[in-house]
Amino acid sequence: MSKRIAPGWIVFESVENDQHDRCVDLFRRTDGSWGFEEFRRDVEDAGAWTPVAYHSAVIHPSRESAWAAAIHAVAWLAPSAVERPPQP
Repeated sequence: MSKRIAPGWIVFESVENDQHDRCVDLFRRTDGSWGFEEFRRDVEDAGAWTPVAYHSAVIHPSRESAWAAAIHAVAWLAPSAVERPPQP
């Protein structure tokens, strides 16, 4: 579990880039709000996922809002978003 995703939060969607060294997790908090976080995975970190920003601190009222914010904030995600929108 990431340092920025609390144990009670549920990750509903995890999208990796084509190189499998970046991912975005879309999650729901215990209070019903939504969020996302971007991670990187480097060889020198033994393949562990490391958060690269503080997106998880922002509260979104819906899955769609969090997904739209992720697409706007994470440059590599936009092409993946067209191919794989979040599942309801």
